[in-house]
Amino acid sequence: MSPSALLIIANGSEELEATTIHNLLTRAGVDVTLAKSNVGCENGSDSLLVSMARGMTLQADVHLAHIINQPFDLVVIPGGVKGAENLRDDVLAVEMIRNQMSSHTLLGAICAAPAITLSTHGLLDGRQATCYPGFEAALPMSRGESVVVDGKLVTSQGPGTAIEFTLTLIEHLLGKEIRQKVADQILYSGSL
Repeated sequence: MSPSALLIIANGSEELEATTIHNLLTRAGVDVTLAKSNVGCENGSDSLLVSMARGMTLQADVHLAHIINQPFDLVVIPGGVKGAENLRDDVLAVEMIRNQMSSHTLLGAICAAPAITLSTHGLLDGRQATCYPGFEAALPMSRGESVVVDGKLVTSQGPGTAIEFTLTLIEHLLGKEIRQKVADQILYSGSL
């Protein structure tokens, strides 16, 4: 059975990160669910459309409220300041993230999300992490690397590190061989 991943997006989420994460996880054979947070929603709570940070509109598969009790092997939250703020303020998203951390399954956060979404709720206490430069003061234990792994928590700096971040998530879910296979498919020449 394929591993499952939940990618939670909100209005203002960074589309380059979200689409990179979705694309690479799918290439690796992960069953990805794109879920919409309704916090900060401008286009009606029934709509699955999400207005991303740079003007792109994505259509989610489902509302987060409809799958809140479903387990996932991986939960990922992209950045984008407004998106990270909306996820920070979404009680359901925070509950899903807390459940993921307490079940010791894989959690990924990139860009502003580690600082704004996770750290605000004390979810990085005692953990090493990284985030978009300029937000490091919000992290209890900041490391200025492009990707930081602390147990089952993987964090990354931003849009330019989204490929390396997602390949790291793939390695933790499926192993180095699948990571390399996906890297080869996309002609990725970065460090492995």
